[in-house]
Amino acid sequence: MIDLDAYCRRVGWTGPRAPTLDVLCGLCLAHTSSISFENLDILLGQPIQLDLPSIADKIVNRHRGGYCFEQNTLLQSVLSQMGFRVIPLGARVRLGVAPDVQTPRTHMLLRVDLDDGSHIADVGFGFTPTGPLRLEPGLEQALHLDTYRLARQGSQWTLEILQPGGFAPAYVFTEEPCLPVDYEVANHFTSTHPRSFFTLGPLVMRHDPGSGVRHVLRGREWSIRRGADVETHAVTSPEHALHILAEHFKLAFPAGTVFRGLD
Repeated sequence: MIDLDAYCRRVGWTGPRAPTLDVLCGLCLAHTSSISFENLDILLGQPIQLDLPSIADKIVNRHRGGYCFEQNTLLQSVLSQMGFRVIPLGARVRLGVAPDVQTPRTHMLLRVDLDDGSHIADVGFGFTPTGPLRLEPGLEQALHLDTYRLARQGSQWTLEILQPGGFAPAYVFTEEPCLPVDYEVANHFTSTHPRSFFTLGPLVMRHDPGSGVRHVLRGREWSIRRGADVETHAVTSPEHALHILAEHFKLAFPAGTVFRGLD
């Protein structure tokens, strides 16, 4: 259980708290507009804790962001307390991965069952959907910043995202429920393994659906994305990184903070 009032203030949600599709759409949009995707604790040598009090303190109380296990665990608790039927799932990320490269199941997403069908809710993917996606194969679903499509082969689903060259796979998943221990194992890999890209340098994203802009800080590069248009800037120093994080990602850190990958 978390403090729903505090969460709603954090994301700016003033609407109803009933388990309906309209509320699910509104909460996903409010959440993704207010909370940045980020891996910065890893780069400061701090563990990623997945117990709900730690997540709520970090994201709700201290106004930080987080990655999939943190953000979707928080949303799962919020939705469950509002009466939604929520099932946590696991996925293998495929975005930017060659077809012959195997990937572990290191992404968390949610299936939300409504009276008119099931939907996928995912506020913790880098290029995250800003709203729920109906779990229906072949249906193109345009949201505020991107267009998505779900494909199905047997028990496996693929979430696809429209890019300039056509639809590309974002991740693959099944509807087998995950247990908290599954996420603990995956979180340990993503936050500590030297081959995990989360351990190599900053990966921060913030979505501004109102203006159609997505800010991305990856390593020493900060980009402003408006659809297919990308404006890129170099991050010139640790101090410059702190300025960018505060100004464009709503993430404030003490002066002198240096992240691994920017030192």
